[in-house]
Formats: sequence, C-alpha cells, structure tokens
Amino acid sequence: MARAPLSIALLAIAGLAACTSGEKAASSAAGAVQVSEALCRPTPVGRQTTGCYLTLTASADDRLVSAATPAAGRTQIHESRIESNMMMMRELKDGLALPAGQAVELKPGGNHIMLLGVAEPLRAGDTVPLTLTFAAAPPVEVIARVGQPALAHDGPPKP
Repeated sequence: MARAPLSIALLAIAGLAACTSGEKAASSAAGAVQVSEALCRPTPVGRQTTGCYLTLTASADDRLVSAATPAAGRTQIHESRIESNMMMMRELKDGLALPAGQAVELKPGGNHIMLLGVAEPLRAGDTVPLTLTFAAAPPVEVIARVGQPALAHDGPPKP
C-alpha cells in the first residue's frame, strides 16, 4: 500500500517538471526576434549623423524600444513621413511595434535607427555593432555593414 502514495508523489513531481520545462520553452520561443539585412549609411563629410536600416521579425507581438552602439553618442528610433510636401523625421519615443510573424522593414524614407554624435566617420566597408532592445524579447546584438542602401524601384531615391 505504501507504493500508491509514492507513485502519486512521483507523478505529481513529473507533472510539475513537465509544466515548468514547457513554460520555459514557450517563453523563449515567444521572445525571439530575428534581424536581417542590417546596414548603416556612411556618414556624410562633416556630419555626425546617419541612419541604419534592417528588417525585424518577432515571433510574438513585441516592440523595439531602443538601440545602442559605441559608434555614436546617442541613437533614436525614427519615422520619416511626408508632411506639407516635405520629408519630416521624428523620434518614436514609445518605440516601434513588431506584430507577431510580420517582417517590419526599417528603410530609407520610412522607419529607421538614427545615429547621432557619430565619433568617427563611418565609411563604406566598415561595420557598426548595434544592440537592439525590445519590450519583451531579450536584446539582440548585430553587426551592421556600412554602405549605401539599394535604390527603391518605385520612384526617386528617398532620403
């Protein structure tokens, strides 16, 4: 008869272990953000600002809340849009929404990461380390290459 309570206890422990490991697997899978095509423009002569572009795909709804790099004094997440026939940029203080499973492209003329106070000029062929911080997912470190983004095929080049 002593076997029944022992069996029940072992089953309870096994169930708890399975539940705990399942929660870890779900939270790590739900928190992943894939980054691709990371590129920063070269800094124009005499300027200390430039933009960086990349594509983010989150496995669960999330938000890019900040970016950092030792190459610049500050970074901001920006949006570009046309207002009164002029291209305007503004910081997205609440970050950038990343809907689950949808590729979110940061590109010239749209959302991008702005590097401000670039310490040393960025030249084509250089690389820039970026640390991307998200509301839920763990930070992601990427190495962006420095170069010119491809021109859009649907109109004139965008700033």
